[in-house]
Amino acid sequence: MAASTTTTLSDLFTNIVANARFTAEENSLLRNLVTIYNIDAQAGTTIQVPKYPAVAAADLTEGTDMTSTTVTTSSVAIAVGEVGAQVFLTDMATMGSGNPADELGTVLGNAIATKMDSDVIGLFDGFSTSLGAAATELTASYLFQAVATIRSNKITSPLVGVFHPKQVYNLISSLTAAGVNPNGGELQNEAMRTGFVGTVAGVDIYQSANIGIDANGDAKGAVFAREALAMAMKRDFNLEPERDASNRGFELNATAVYGVGELDDSYGVEMFFDATI
Repeated sequence: MAASTTTTLSDLFTNIVANARFTAEENSLLRNLVTIYNIDAQAGTTIQVPKYPAVAAADLTEGTDMTSTTVTTSSVAIAVGEVGAQVFLTDMATMGSGNPADELGTVLGNAIATKMDSDVIGLFDGFSTSLGAAATELTASYLFQAVATIRSNKITSPLVGVFHPKQVYNLISSLTAAGVNPNGGELQNEAMRTGFVGTVAGVDIYQSANIGIDANGDAKGAVFAREALAMAMKRDFNLEPERDASNRGFELNATAVYGVGELDDSYGVEMFFDATI
């Protein structure tokens, strides 16, 4: 009788790890749009991010000493914690058809990626400035308003917008509606040809189905700069198999250790708009 040994299964686990890592890194959108603090080599599970106030310069009078400005710092604390997902791979499953390595790698990678994105998306509701209302469709005008709000705070960093795909659909519809935007120019033409909206009002537009839709069909996206939100990464995605001999299989334990937090409220605007088609 043929038997699966730890030697033969080790190749399978190598494939699972490789596929899972690739999936997690490729499918996690929000981690690429916020400030990342890598603290894997530092002790502790909470980081303090200092914040310095702006200092104003003044006219000087020759022969007169300058007046010192007191600089008072504040800080933002971000605590990290564990997240994880587990599946059980039986010995019989490794003998069947299909490719368990690819399939389980995708499942576990997506689980961690979705959790990371969902945690960052949960911070959108914390922005004190909010645009939109229930049953109100997202339009380019609201994007310009969000940009004006953020730029009014003397923020010059690049801006991104993250919305549910159905909110982006409403945005595209408003850009391409006959007679509504007759002078939409190249942006309107590109939206008509391909359905792609790359940059509107200087905001790079991204879509994430991880944004939740409430019972009334509305969703909370956001326009923000990278400095608005942060992720403290203590340990990135890790997959560890554990043999369960009596159950004749292996536990596949996917984990990550990180935390998220808002760094600066003035760098972001919540966008509360309709997410129905």
